[in-house]
Amino acid sequence: MTASDFTLRRFAAPDGAELVFHEAGQGRPVVLLHGLFSDAQTNWIRYGQAKLLVNNGFRVILPDLRGHGSSTKSHDPAAYPVDVLTDDGLALVAHLGLIDYDLGGYSLGGRTVVRMVVRGAAPRRLVVSGMGLSGLTDTSPRTDHFKHILDNRGTFEKFTPEWNADSFLKTTRGDSGALRLLLDTFVDTSAESIAKISVPTLVLSGEDDSDNGSVEALAALLTDTTVVRTPGGHMSAVTKPELGQAIADFLTA
Repeated sequence: MTASDFTLRRFAAPDGAELVFHEAGQGRPVVLLHGLFSDAQTNWIRYGQAKLLVNNGFRVILPDLRGHGSSTKSHDPAAYPVDVLTDDGLALVAHLGLIDYDLGGYSLGGRTVVRMVVRGAAPRRLVVSGMGLSGLTDTSPRTDHFKHILDNRGTFEKFTPEWNADSFLKTTRGDSGALRLLLDTFVDTSAESIAKISVPTLVLSGEDDSDNGSVEALAALLTDTTVVRTPGGHMSAVTKPELGQAIADFLTA
């Protein structure tokens, strides 16, 4: 499957911002959120993860987060209130009238789906991938890391983490101005709030990924957890079929 196999739909966020999502397949809805600097096409469609879920009988719903992909990329600071991605995610679920659905995300998407559940979303199952405990409870180190990248684009030594992220942003044609404003919307989630999540949760991460803290520490806080490690690091795990298969196995169990 390619992006052309997905229907591109638009809806208005609570503040009127135009957001888009890509949709394909029939059956149980699963909403998947992509990571920072990415988009639905890059994170979920290009490497076959979405196709695998469609083939397993799911209605796959893939939003482009605010500031990314085909969604609005405003340079107005007022378009980026605190926790706005959570607001957008909850608005999408409400817009689609989803009641019996699954929810997942990668990296920033993983952080956002946790925020959605803490704030009242009630999926049947939850997938938190590319995200460990400290990436949820203390967002500032990663936020500062990405601010440094956006403020100094084109200056990094080859193959450093900063250069890799900058290069990735070039491939997705990201809007630095919009993304820089988005970084100030991130909020911490307390360990106490995470521990209250009772939804069956897959904590999924690349074997070489520690960018957002310990997945084991995150899993230890949750009451109903499956932990899976797949090949790769933070940038590469999402490109490998094992990650999509782990999600499909968990959601179809």
